[in-house]
Amino acid sequence: MKEIAISKFKATCLAVLERVRKTGEPVLVTRFGQPIAEINPVRGFRRIPRLGGGIGTAEILGDIVGPIGDESDWEAAQERDSAETEKSSKTDKSE
Repeated sequence: MKEIAISKFKATCLAVLERVRKTGEPVLVTRFGQPIAEINPVRGFRRIPRLGGGIGTAEILGDIVGPIGDESDWEAAQERDSAETEKSSKTDKSE
């Protein structure tokens, strides 16, 4: 395992990480000769594409097309019905 002083690691961090990725060899970061961190490559990492990454993972458990409740449960539907009733009663009175 290679060792690197923290000051040198700070200056060459990206290059050290790239070397670990390419070679698979861990690096020990030291401070005053004492180990403070160990950098290891990730094993078994598999990148999942963002677009389409969830394909095949969802499950439909019920009716996704039909209404989820009665129209009377919805305030907007009740307001619409009362507005239509008022409008039709005004039309009936004017005739």
